[in-house]
Amino acid sequence: MTLREERGSGGVLALALLAMLAVLTLAAVGVGAALAQRQRVIAAADAGALAAADTALGIHSGIPCEQAARVVDAHGATMVACEVEGVVATVSVSARVGGVLVTAEARAGPPR
Repeated sequence: MTLREERGSGGVLALALLAMLAVLTLAAVGVGAALAQRQRVIAAADAGALAAADTALGIHSGIPCEQAARVVDAHGATMVACEVEGVVATVSVSARVGGVLVTAEARAGPPR
């Protein structure tokens, strides 16, 4: 084997490395986007629980779980469960993130 037969192999190696870097970058961006969407679901649960607790306290008029459902829906999620005991509200929500069902639960009310 002579040196002339290996001419151009560095270019092929460089292209392979660039392709691998592009795949890793796209994977990292996808994971980052999924984590951001997961935070959106968590925020929807938090906001829904706060809305229900505020309504239970009389700060807002209406039915606590209906208020929570409106807030959760405005965040682009679906309320799965809502429970109000006194002035403590617990709300569970879900949403699809990249084809995966993500759920979150939040509790709001006065400290225990």
